[in-house]
Amino acid sequence: METLSEEYATFQKKVNRTIYIDNLSPVATESVVKAALDQFGNVIQVKFIPNYLEAKNIGQAALVELENPDQAKLIVSEISNSSFMICGMPRPVRACAAEAEMFDDRPRKPGRKIVCRWLNSSDPDFEVAKKIKHTVRKQAEEAKFLLKHQLEEEENLAKKQMEILNASYKKFELIDSVVGNRVADRLAERYRVRVADAECQ
Repeated sequence: METLSEEYATFQKKVNRTIYIDNLSPVATESVVKAALDQFGNVIQVKFIPNYLEAKNIGQAALVELENPDQAKLIVSEISNSSFMICGMPRPVRACAAEAEMFDDRPRKPGRKIVCRWLNSSDPDFEVAKKIKHTVRKQAEEAKFLLKHQLEEEENLAKKQMEILNASYKKFELIDSVVGNRVADRLAERYRVRVADAECQ
């Protein structure tokens, strides 16, 4: 059985090879994020961080564990300098090195003790806590508004992409039917054009 110090040291190694990314698309899945990052390193795990302020609990941030710290640094650099595409749409994704406090399953740090207590109105920190509570509520409303519009935009984009795909498929079917029915040969014969010459042009 590992001691508390050994367990925390093992956890710290995991933190060092993990990155935090946010501003992800609400429709991004683990496989989408993994596919986007696998070209830069070996992704071991993608863990979405739920947004508990939203009713739908949609995760727009994730902790991505890589094989080693060098791969983690490379991906942070790449995301800072290049567009991050999700579902055919560029996202203003941000990336940084992960910190221990971002993990909900982190072990207790040796020598650290956490104490929780209620604040009453006479406490000097009461007004500070009240302001923080008000700010959190305001940010939750703003996030809800933005999320609604993001989902609408991405649904419209998906619809347009499907329309383009269907139109391209219809063109392919038309070309295939022309070539398959030897219509091209008959047209070439009618207009006295050699098919080999037409293919070269």
